[in-house]
Amino acid sequence: MRPPLSYRIIRQRGSHRRLASDRGYPPISYAYHDADTVGPAAIRRVLIRQIGLEPSACEAVLRGEDLDDQ
Repeated sequence: MRPPLSYRIIRQRGSHRRLASDRGYPPISYAYHDADTVGPAAIRRVLIRQIGLEPSACEAVLRGEDLDDQ
Protein backbone atom coordinates (compact mmCIF):
# COMPACT_ATOMS: atom_id res chain seq x y z
CA MET A 1 0.00 0.00 0.00
CA ARG A 2 1.37 3.39 -0.93
CA PRO A 3 0.00 6.80 0.00
CA PRO A 4 -1.49 9.05 -1.29
CA LEU A 5 -3.95 6.84 -3.23
CA SER A 6 -3.42 3.66 -1.13
CA TYR A 7 -3.76 1.06 -3.90
CA ARG A 8 -2.92 -2.59 -3.31
CA ILE A 9 -2.98 -5.64 -5.55
CA ILE A 10 -6.14 -7.65 -4.94
CA ARG A 11 -5.80 -10.11 -7.80
CA GLN A 12 -3.07 -11.15 -10.21
CA ARG A 13 -2.98 -13.61 -13.06
CA GLY A 14 0.28 -13.63 -14.94
CA SER A 15 1.18 -10.03 -15.74
CA HIS A 16 -2.41 -8.78 -15.36
CA ARG A 17 -3.10 -7.09 -12.05
CA ARG A 18 -6.19 -5.67 -10.42
CA LEU A 19 -5.73 -3.00 -7.75
CA ALA A 20 -8.17 -1.56 -5.23
CA SER A 21 -7.86 1.59 -3.16
CA ASP A 22 -8.51 1.72 0.56
CA ARG A 23 -9.53 5.36 0.07
CA GLY A 24 -12.46 4.72 -2.26
CA TYR A 25 -10.84 5.46 -5.62
CA PRO A 26 -11.98 3.33 -8.59
CA PRO A 27 -10.22 -0.02 -9.15
CA ILE A 28 -7.39 -0.21 -11.68
CA SER A 29 -6.61 -3.06 -14.09
CA TYR A 30 -3.36 -3.23 -16.02
CA ALA A 31 -0.76 -5.56 -17.50
CA TYR A 32 2.77 -5.03 -16.25
CA HIS A 33 5.95 -7.10 -16.45
CA ASP A 34 8.27 -6.73 -13.48
CA ALA A 35 11.29 -6.19 -15.73
CA ASP A 36 9.61 -3.23 -17.50
CA THR A 37 9.73 0.38 -16.40
CA VAL A 38 6.49 2.32 -16.40
CA GLY A 39 7.09 5.88 -17.51
CA PRO A 40 5.43 9.00 -16.14
CA ALA A 41 3.25 9.40 -19.25
CA ALA A 42 1.74 5.92 -18.77
CA ILE A 43 1.14 6.60 -15.07
CA ARG A 44 -0.45 9.94 -15.91
CA ARG A 45 -2.84 8.22 -18.38
CA VAL A 46 -3.94 5.71 -15.73
CA LEU A 47 -4.46 8.43 -13.13
CA ILE A 48 -6.53 10.57 -15.48
CA ARG A 49 -8.43 7.94 -17.52
CA GLN A 50 -9.02 5.10 -15.06
CA ILE A 51 -9.15 6.98 -11.76
CA GLY A 52 -10.57 10.25 -13.07
CA LEU A 53 -8.13 12.65 -11.44
CA GLU A 54 -7.79 16.18 -12.75
CA PRO A 55 -4.38 16.96 -14.33
CA SER A 56 -3.36 19.15 -11.37
CA ALA A 57 -4.21 16.35 -8.90
CA CYS A 58 -2.33 13.90 -11.11
CA GLU A 59 0.80 16.07 -10.92
CA ALA A 60 0.46 16.26 -7.13
CA VAL A 61 0.29 12.46 -6.91
CA LEU A 62 3.36 12.10 -9.12
CA ARG A 63 5.21 14.45 -6.74
CA GLY A 64 4.13 12.23 -3.83
CA GLU A 65 1.76 14.72 -2.24
CA ASP A 66 -1.33 13.58 -0.37
CA LEU A 67 -4.55 14.65 -2.10
CA ASP A 68 -6.26 15.19 1.26
CA ASP A 69 -3.80 18.03 1.96
CA GLN A 70 -5.05 20.05 -1.03
